[in-house]
Amino acid sequence: MGVVSDVRHVLVLPDRDAAEEVVEALRERFGVAEELRVVRDALAGEDDAEDAQWLVALRDEDGRLDPAELDEFAGEWDGWREEP
Repeated sequence: MGVVSDVRHVLVLPDRDAAEEVVEALRERFGVAEELRVVRDALAGEDDAEDAQWLVALRDEDGRLDPAELDEFAGEWDGWREEP
């Protein structure tokens, strides 16, 4: 029986516009075909939308996405790849 890996990458972006642009760019640059969602992550104790981070999570069961390359990619939008 094969082992199933649940590898995920979470990209953290500063605003919703950047997160939505990243979703499109992931499809174009990396060929990501899965349906990606943009999720708002409010910082603890903050109600102001400006203090929120925006997350894009993607699966990578095949391990074909290079974490360092994804981190550099997210950096193009002042974001980063969160370590699991």
